[in-house]
Amino acid sequence: MKIIVLGTGYVGLVHAAVCSEYGHEVYAYDNDAKKIAAFSSGQSEQIETYVNEPGLTNIIKETLGKYLFFSTDLKSLIEGTDAVFLCLPTPPNLNGSTNLVFYDAAAEYLAEIAAARQSKDKRIVFANKSTVPIGTARHLQEIMNTHKVENFGVASNPEFLAEGTAVNQARKPDRVVVGCDHEADFRILRRVYSQFVNHVRIKYIETTPETAEAIKYVANTMLLTYISFWNGVGAKIGEKFPNVRIDDLRMGVTSDDRISKWGSFVSNGAGGSCFGKDIASLIYQLRNMNVSTKMLEASYEVNEYQKVYLIERAVTECGFKFNNKTVAVLGLAFKKHTNDMRDASSIKVIESLLGKGVAKIKAYDPLANESARAVFDPSKNILFEKIEYYPTAKAAIEDSHALFVSSDCEEFRGLSRTVEDTVSPPYLVIDGRRMIPDFDDIVSKGYGYLAVGSMFMKPDAEN
Repeated sequence: MKIIVLGTGYVGLVHAAVCSEYGHEVYAYDNDAKKIAAFSSGQSEQIETYVNEPGLTNIIKETLGKYLFFSTDLKSLIEGTDAVFLCLPTPPNLNGSTNLVFYDAAAEYLAEIAAARQSKDKRIVFANKSTVPIGTARHLQEIMNTHKVENFGVASNPEFLAEGTAVNQARKPDRVVVGCDHEADFRILRRVYSQFVNHVRIKYIETTPETAEAIKYVANTMLLTYISFWNGVGAKIGEKFPNVRIDDLRMGVTSDDRISKWGSFVSNGAGGSCFGKDIASLIYQLRNMNVSTKMLEASYEVNEYQKVYLIERAVTECGFKFNNKTVAVLGLAFKKHTNDMRDASSIKVIESLLGKGVAKIKAYDPLANESARAVFDPSKNILFEKIEYYPTAKAAIEDSHALFVSSDCEEFRGLSRTVEDTVSPPYLVIDGRRMIPDFDDIVSKGYGYLAVGSMFMKPDAEN
C-alpha cells in the first residue's frame, strides 16, 4: 500500500515507521523543513531532538529510503496513494474544547491537493489518527466535499500508544479500531493492517467513525479516572491513617482479578499530551449536550491538585520554609523513557516552588533537560532564570536544602545513597513517585521523608 502520514510528531512518526516496517510504501509529510531534514538524516541524535522513543530510530535507519520517505512536498506524493493518516496537533483551548486550527488548515490543504490528483479512479481513504472531537470525521468529509474531492472515504482510526513503549505497542497492539461508512474503505484499511486482521490475540474492531472517536475519549478518561481514584482515595488513606501501608493496600486490593494493577501506583499526578486534554475535551463535548460531567470534573481536579499538593504538605506537615532555599527537582519529563514535557507534573511543581520564593531550582532529567529549557524560557518569565540544569542527579542534589522527585526514572530508585553521600541533614526528601523504598534508612540518619501515600517520616532526632 502507498501511505501518507500527515504530521511527524510522536504519533505520526511512530505510525509511519512501523507501517514501513511491515512493507508499506510510507511517506511522512511535515511542513517543518528542519524536522524533515533531521528525520531524513537517519541519525539518532538528530531524530531524538524531536521524538525520543525507544526503538524508533532503529526502525527509521532500517527502512529509510527503502519503504520510508520524508517530504515537505505533499503535492508530489498524492498520486496513487491508498490512505492518508492525519496525525496532527489538537491542543486544548482555555475552555477545554479542542483547538482544530492546525487540523483544519492541514485538512483544507490536503483536500485542495486531493481534488487535483490525476488518479481519481483510485479510491483514497483519509483517516484521523489524531484525537479529535466526536463527529470530526464527518467534518473532514464536509471539507473534502467542499473542495469536490472525488472517490474518497473518511475514517477514524485512533491511536492508543503510550510514550516510552509506543513502538512495541504499535507492533503488537491490544486492539486496532477502524471506523468507516463504506465497505470499500474498510477493505483498504484491512490491507494496511493486514497483519492484525483475524489475529488470535489482537482485537480488530470495525465500527462507525463516531464510535471509533468515542472509544478513544472513553478509554483515556477511564484511565485518568482510575489514576485519580488511587491518588484521591488510596493515597489519602495512607497519608491520614496511622500504620496504613499504601503498598500493601494496593497489593491487597489489586489481587482481585477484576481490579487493574495499572494506575494503582500512587504519584504526584499524571501528565502527558493525552489524559488532561482528552478529559477536558470530553467534558466540553458532554456539557454541550446538556450532560452532567461531575464525575469527569472530579477526576480532572484530583489529578491537577495532585501535582502540587506535596509542596503544600511540606509546608503544613513538615514545617519546611521554601523561601530563599535551593531545591533539587529530579524528573522533568512527564514520565520515564521520554523527553516529552507536555503537561508534565514537574511544570506545576516548579511553578509552585517559584511561587514559594525559592532562591534556586537545580533540575535534572536523563532525557528532558533541553525540552525543559524550552518550556521554562526566561524571556517569557524572569523567574525561570532561577532554574539551572545539571548532567546528573548527584550534581543537582549538591548544595540543595530539599529534593523533589517528580518522575519514575529507574535511576532514581538508588537515590537514598546519593542523598547520604551528597548532602547532610537537616534535609527534606519529597518523593512524588515513591522511588525510595529504603526510606527508613535515611530517616534513621536524620533526613526527613515525605512521600505520596504516606505520613511524613520525621528524622529520628525529632522523634
